[in-house]
Amino acid sequence: MTKQLNIELHSPKILSADEFEKIRSGFPADRKIVFTNGCFDILHAGHVDLLSRAREQGDCLVLGLNSDKSVRSIKGEKRPVTAQRQRAFVLAGLTCIDYIVFFDEDTPLNLITQVQPDVLVKGGDWTVDNIVGRDVVEGRGGVVLSLPLLPGYSTTSVIRYIRENEIE
Repeated sequence: MTKQLNIELHSPKILSADEFEKIRSGFPADRKIVFTNGCFDILHAGHVDLLSRAREQGDCLVLGLNSDKSVRSIKGEKRPVTAQRQRAFVLAGLTCIDYIVFFDEDTPLNLITQVQPDVLVKGGDWTVDNIVGRDVVEGRGGVVLSLPLLPGYSTTSVIRYIRENEIE
């Protein structure tokens, strides 16, 4: 189960949806906003690869990060392994990510509606037709992409390896 550190982890990249909306209002009209989302419970090479390629699709990458509540709802009571502030702080260290915004729901639909990205990206395990928010983005003339995943990398496989090998 997640443990919260006794220190505050801050980054100017970690914002509320309202804070991002204020920042976005100052962007030039031609600035292309890319959005992706996920739990990013245990960061691995597959995550970094996908996030880097997502960022290449525009001028600014906004990451919708599932809150601890959202991760538990989707993945079960034993997840997340890493608390949301810690996950966000680690992700904020990646140069490909410009902003991180938490969401509590099972899907990022409300956040996508508020962020209004020009490009919506998910990993190749999602078909474009099943990507949440597709209608919102395409309705504004935006693009929805399902990018191939780096083979052999998943949080579930990392957790399975740790359990099977009794790594503590």
